[in-house]
Amino acid sequence: MDITIVLGIIAGIIALIGGFLWEGGEFTGLLQGTSALIVFGGTFAAVVISYPVSKLKTVPAAFRMAFSREDNLSEQYIEDLVSMAATSRRSGVLALERISSEHPNAFLREGLQLVIDGTEQEQIKQILELELDTIEHKHEGYAKIFESAGGYAPTMGIIGTVMGLIHVLGSLTEPTALGPSIAVAFIATLYGVASANLIFLPIASKIRACSENEMVTMDLLLQGILAIQNGENPKLVRKKLEFFIRSEKTLGPKPPRRRSRTDDVAPKEDFHESAR
Repeated sequence: MDITIVLGIIAGIIALIGGFLWEGGEFTGLLQGTSALIVFGGTFAAVVISYPVSKLKTVPAAFRMAFSREDNLSEQYIEDLVSMAATSRRSGVLALERISSEHPNAFLREGLQLVIDGTEQEQIKQILELELDTIEHKHEGYAKIFESAGGYAPTMGIIGTVMGLIHVLGSLTEPTALGPSIAVAFIATLYGVASANLIFLPIASKIRACSENEMVTMDLLLQGILAIQNGENPKLVRKKLEFFIRSEKTLGPKPPRRRSRTDDVAPKEDFHESAR
């Protein structure tokens, strides 16, 4: 589990409650079951209405993606690809069949198998880019569910507050209870805004960040697969992939791509010139 997201949520809650208590508030004043029911129950219902069952079933996977600890394996993948390029140049691509079948990354296994089967390079690019786009679209679907919840929660908070004020205005015969009743009514707004900005929207952003990192890694594997198919020198493959990682870190995440992903890498001639 990625402990940072848990610590972030806890720190945010502590900051809010601590600030409230610092101003002389009472902790029990923040605990309102009816407000929680309206905000969280209403948000849950709105999300269920907004998405088909097939999308709602992906929520557990979205939680796992947001809360799981991400390991950066780019350097290890570069070493694996360079080793495979050396094996391919020395013994031919068929020698990669056993090595590729044992590799833990499914995307790399699939791409190498296409190379071993003698698939044309353009077809390999199309197949693997289609898989990348499919995964990217799936991750965006994960994020949109939580983003929707982050949009509904504040609105449900306002609805809860309005309902509370209606109840208050119906009890004007007791002026002494007017102030506390209004304060209780606004707890719903607090729940809605706080949950949206501390839980739902940050989780959506975390999913997108994880997706961007995964896309960079898969782009790296795609570049390596195509380089192996071209029979490029292992030293050149290493230089190309290291340049690719540096450029991704420097330029930052890109918007969804409508062009070939391999266009993001400098032309082959430039690598040959720099390798000399």
